[in-house]
Amino acid sequence: MATSTVFTGVSLFKSKNSTKLITSTRFSDSKQQLSPNSVKCCSKTTTATTEEATGRLVTVKNGNDSLEICRVLNGMWQTSGGWGRIDRDAAVEAMLRYADAGLSTFDMADHYKRRSIVKNGTDSLEICRVVNGMWQTSGGWGRIDRDNAVDAMLRYADAGLTTFDMADIYGPAEDLYGIFINRVRRERPPEYLEKVRGLTKWVPPPVKMTSGYVRENIDVSRKRMDVPSLDMLQFHWWDYSNPGYLDALKNLTDLKEEGKIKTVALTNFDTERLQIILENGIPVVSNQVQHSIVDMRPQQKMAELCQLTGVKLITYGTVMGGLLSEKFLDTNLTIPFAGPPLNTPSLQKYKRMVDAWGGWSLFQTLLKTLKTVASKHGVTIPTVAVKYILDQTAVAGSMVGVRLGLSEHIQDTNAIFSLVLDEEDVNSIQVAQRGKDLLRVIGDCGDEYRRA
Repeated sequence: MATSTVFTGVSLFKSKNSTKLITSTRFSDSKQQLSPNSVKCCSKTTTATTEEATGRLVTVKNGNDSLEICRVLNGMWQTSGGWGRIDRDAAVEAMLRYADAGLSTFDMADHYKRRSIVKNGTDSLEICRVVNGMWQTSGGWGRIDRDNAVDAMLRYADAGLTTFDMADIYGPAEDLYGIFINRVRRERPPEYLEKVRGLTKWVPPPVKMTSGYVRENIDVSRKRMDVPSLDMLQFHWWDYSNPGYLDALKNLTDLKEEGKIKTVALTNFDTERLQIILENGIPVVSNQVQHSIVDMRPQQKMAELCQLTGVKLITYGTVMGGLLSEKFLDTNLTIPFAGPPLNTPSLQKYKRMVDAWGGWSLFQTLLKTLKTVASKHGVTIPTVAVKYILDQTAVAGSMVGVRLGLSEHIQDTNAIFSLVLDEEDVNSIQVAQRGKDLLRVIGDCGDEYRRA
């Protein structure tokens, strides 16, 4: 039998006795046909080290390429969910204990990418797949302290959650980003700054979209965010009967050519208007739309056009303002004061969406299903809810709202990247999605903002 290595799965969490080992071995098949140039495991022909002599180490090589590894590898698949909740600090301490014991080779995978690229032609922007939503800075979720909020933004970015979404109408959001990006410039290395993204929206009134008017408003956002060029400008339009949205987008495209905007995008546009915009040569890279396990409208029409054109979706409302969480499991909101208060604009908004979809009783069935899936993987309901949407067609990123300086969910958010939903999970969620067809009830993406 050919020289082999052994993968030993490690569960990097605390137990009452000691760190547990879950072992499975994989040996190369001696009957496998190998070409003369196949990669091989072999011992060095030169003088072996003490560890090599005892068989602890082996060298894998091909030509001039070689790497010395421990023959027993610590497999880290167990960090992806399903083996218990992983505490970051405890996990790293466990890794040090393995390495101190001579088990110094770790096997892992970038199974689920943290970042994605939205693009159209030569325009492109790399973003984190989980986007920090800053609607919560606009009032209604608690008083925001400027310094505490910026400190919180740094903590999110330090944890790898480096993309922030805001709008000109979100209170101080753009100003907070400007303070934050200046601290990044002063306090973090240049390569850190390169990963930070600020996506903003422009929500103008239905006035004539002249070049001067568009330029003036974009300059305001550039000044507030303290950037020479906006990473992404997402455009919203209230009234489709007013074709001024095409004039606005053409002027935004001109500003992009001048370098004042890096990418032009949309928010809350429907499939029909997206197609018209693309046919007019506007190089939009994405459309930000409401999308959750309850609201699957984007997968019915919008996703098909996105697949054909390459336009990506950035989703919001993915955890429904917090309704898709353990906090609302086993509650009865039909009885006054019997459940948690719906005391934020987002909770009130998405409760109306639940009512349109099928009501609170049906929603409880969905929450119970999500809790079963979450418990199986050692994560929370919001983590499952976001991962399910990130796995949908054309979705480049999903929004998770941040209440900066008031509460944080960095650990749960980062768990999204390692969660893998299997076929059983997906099937059980689809069975629980048996509410009304919101495309028929409400209309296409964004129509909830334009209904009489």
